[in-house]
Amino acid sequence: MKTLLLSLSFFSIVLVSCDSRRVFDENVTFRDNIWERSNLIKFSVPIKDTVAPHNVYINVRNSEGYPYSNLYLFIHSTFPDGKKYTDTLECTLADATGKWLGSGAGDIYDNQILYKRNVRFRQYGTYTFEIEQAMRLEKLPLIMDAGMRIERAK
Repeated sequence: MKTLLLSLSFFSIVLVSCDSRRVFDENVTFRDNIWERSNLIKFSVPIKDTVAPHNVYINVRNSEGYPYSNLYLFIHSTFPDGKKYTDTLECTLADATGKWLGSGAGDIYDNQILYKRNVRFRQYGTYTFEIEQAMRLEKLPLIMDAGMRIERAK
């Protein structure tokens, strides 16, 4: 039992150290693989480093049957001082030939789309991000989950 506990502890430390650049990484799973327009996903991200540059990614997992090659998103940001900013992002999920991008396992594809490169968070505190699907459908099928990753830039 003691050996098992030591092995699990060592394995956990190795996994955490492999992703030392990660500041935040969270995904939300959609019920029945449908992203409803009214379902904004919200993340509260505490930022402590206002000097180092960061890269911000949007994570999207879709099924092979997703009927589009892209996904439009509105990203609403609220800064620690209360100021708000909204941006539009097009996420390309398939190339011009219809081949799905990202890493795949079976008929599921994971994409990590660069949203902001080398951004410096100018304010210390908690940033709030809300991601809204901006397609023309109220119920967007075969999007399994979406999320956000923030990491220290190289």
